[in-house]
Amino acid sequence: MTEPAGRATVAVVVTVSDGVSAGEREDVSGPAVAARLAVLGWSVQRLVVPDDRPRIAAAIADAAVRGRLVITTGGTGLAPRDVTPEATSDVVERIIPGIAEAMRTAGRASTPRADLGRGMAGTIRDALVVNLPGSPRGAIESLGAIEAVLSHAIETLAGPYDHGPAPSDEDAPRQSRERP
Repeated sequence: MTEPAGRATVAVVVTVSDGVSAGEREDVSGPAVAARLAVLGWSVQRLVVPDDRPRIAAAIADAAVRGRLVITTGGTGLAPRDVTPEATSDVVERIIPGIAEAMRTAGRASTPRADLGRGMAGTIRDALVVNLPGSPRGAIESLGAIEAVLSHAIETLAGPYDHGPAPSDEDAPRQSRERP
């Protein structure tokens, strides 16, 4: 499959919400995340889907064809209809636990409830998929926690996969090789 023109700089923000999808509530998180990604240089597309596992999974898979970065917002809590991580698990090929860990760690600075977030991150071919919380503050804080690694993750997924030679023991700090 050939890459659509400009796909390398496209981020797709998928808002997961029954209320937003039904037009009963305004989407606040999706536009906030999209605005931040635009500041970071991404061309942003947006989708809205209800809290429905197959529809979320399909939206994520479609978004991974359209862009190199897929960000979901919503559906990562403990409510019965919060199934975004499960839908994400249905379509990602590899999980990246460190991204979710970084987001929860950063969230603890604002609220101990960050530990209840179930968001995850993973890859679909050369696209990075990240689940953010549904609250605007939580979504922006979580995105902020991983901004520094986004470009490297996307570049690594694109290849040519060469990080250069691995550091040798001689490059390691001396104290790490010596016993006290």
